[in-house]
Amino acid sequence: MRGLDRRAVLGFSLAGFALALGGCQRTTTASAPLSPISSSYAAIQPMNVSPASNYGPVNDRFPIEAFDTAEIDPTYLRREVPYATTEAPGTIVIDPREHFLYYVMPGGMAMRYGVGVGKEGFSWSGTATINSKQEWPDWYPPKEMIERRPDIKSQLSQLQSGQGVAGGVRNPLGARAMYLWQNGKDTLYRIHGTLEPDTIGTNVSSGCIRMINQDAIDLYNRVTVGTKVVVQGARAGA
Repeated sequence: MRGLDRRAVLGFSLAGFALALGGCQRTTTASAPLSPISSSYAAIQPMNVSPASNYGPVNDRFPIEAFDTAEIDPTYLRREVPYATTEAPGTIVIDPREHFLYYVMPGGMAMRYGVGVGKEGFSWSGTATINSKQEWPDWYPPKEMIERRPDIKSQLSQLQSGQGVAGGVRNPLGARAMYLWQNGKDTLYRIHGTLEPDTIGTNVSSGCIRMINQDAIDLYNRVTVGTKVVVQGARAGA
């Protein structure tokens, strides 16, 4: 049974504060054993593509600006697709190689989202559980990152759980976060929104799964605490 591979999870570099996601350190309070995953895949044919209006401005606790869908490959826009898998409906399956997150639905279908994933040295695979969900979460950078990048101290303030960035439009975790645990412990990995939606479809994060804020809200509204999350490794022959 294989656990999460945390290769150099704190060794990433910052490209501005928007990329400051050191292992996506836990925010507030937030379990499942890990195992290799194998799934069968149906040929994916585009269908039920979300219209650009689904990426318009959102009147939320904090205002979310419209996302210009022309900024990314339309393949990564939310859509319902055929998806053959042995996982039960309600499971999240993440394919880092193709930069897709699937929310498994009944009848051999899934809602597919484009995602940004861990860059080289930060990839991981296995099975975890959503242990908590938060809207506009606070973000607490790990002390190792603060020591390495003292210039970010000016961005931090004293919050309930320590030095961090309060939830809001300048927070790297975006509008929603779903916290991944295994064996009763926080993995420090999250599925979350992003300040940089144009990075969807790339290997950019420190291991977390980032989504367009509008997509993060859509997924957040579908999942419950206890949802199984499968992160696939490299496919055979890849």
